[in-house]
Amino acid sequence: MTTGIPGVGAEPSAPALPDRAAVQRRTVRVLVTAQAVAGLGMGSMLSSGGLLVERLSGSASLAGIATTLITLGAALAAVPLAALSRARGRRVGLGTGWLLAAAGSLVVLAAARLGWYPPALAGMLLIGAASAANLQSRYAATDLAEPGARAGALSVVVWATTVGSVLGPNLSGPGEHTARLLHLPPPAGTFVFSVAAFVAGWAVVHTRLRPDPLLMLPAPAPADAAAAPRFTARMSSALRHVRSSPAALTGLGALVLGHAVMVAVMTMTPVHLAHHGASLSIIGFTISVHIAGMYALSPLVGRATDRLGRVPVILLGQALLVLAALLAGTAGSRQGPVTAGLFLLGLGWSCATVAGSTLLSESVAAAHRPEVEGLSDTLMNLVGAAGGALSGPVLAGYGYGGLNAAAAVLVLPVSAAALWFVLRGPARRP
Repeated sequence: MTTGIPGVGAEPSAPALPDRAAVQRRTVRVLVTAQAVAGLGMGSMLSSGGLLVERLSGSASLAGIATTLITLGAALAAVPLAALSRARGRRVGLGTGWLLAAAGSLVVLAAARLGWYPPALAGMLLIGAASAANLQSRYAATDLAEPGARAGALSVVVWATTVGSVLGPNLSGPGEHTARLLHLPPPAGTFVFSVAAFVAGWAVVHTRLRPDPLLMLPAPAPADAAAAPRFTARMSSALRHVRSSPAALTGLGALVLGHAVMVAVMTMTPVHLAHHGASLSIIGFTISVHIAGMYALSPLVGRATDRLGRVPVILLGQALLVLAALLAGTAGSRQGPVTAGLFLLGLGWSCATVAGSTLLSESVAAAHRPEVEGLSDTLMNLVGAAGGALSGPVLAGYGYGGLNAAAAVLVLPVSAAALWFVLRGPARRP
């Protein structure tokens, strides 16, 4: 009963719910900022991690293990971080990944100071958690997005990775100066920047990712909640949900196999160019063009995915990967076609990643989405590590053309699944 007098006898009003569209816009802005800042930490140390391990161990053969351990660390961290996001929200899940990476960078710095390389390897493993957090940021952008804007939101966060990829390696010079000031080996200086970048990434999501987009989603039905505990890092549950959805399987296949094609060819391209007399500047330019293909055009890829559909863009990505393998694999000693092929390789990866991630995320129930997303990142990193490890023996045995041909074969399963969707005639936006 009300009295007619303001504030007297009036029923208490329910707190106003935050506007979903406004929260989504804020979420994307925060994720882009965090991705750019924390990605700088990854980019700055990737160029010097192998050099530091070689210097500490005295073995050139151990230099390549730095990148392998970071990739393995990302694979191991992906599912636990995703499960933590489901239990506590994206803010905790992503932030924990970047804090673990900051701790790993500190371990590397301590190892460099003491001159011990085994602790440095353990630190590299922890740094992989930053890569897992960077990958999961793209999924966080889709939590509150409308179906017709999910790929666009995801692609903008992917695009933000360009900042770290381009600017990070250029910190090697300032890193050497920093290392001298701290009496560290020259390659260790960039890890000081990595600590600052990872902590800054954590601070951005911890202070600004409010309200948490994942926690704003409707609570699962009682039956789903009983079947899925609040925190679990088991991959078997995620696999079960993916297998139950052909669309999710197609999206996962596009992500994992597209990544394998890209890593296998990209890893051995510098070796191939060097064998044919290319200078370091030409090799660096080729890889820069490849990275531009991966990230720079991702907003356009996202827009195409929302307008044309997920499956058509996945098919476009497979066609681009095949064209890239054909162009680069038949180039021989010609540097121009190899560079063009690497650009198309990056663009094909972008199509497969943006469209595949969107299709996978929206093809499983919201209650199980974080674990499925973590599973996809785990498999991407494991297959990427395997592709990088196998590409050397394949290059040695069958040449650069044989490597590209073998990589192109991986396109067939995804193409077949995507064509099945087209012939079956499902809705273009699942």
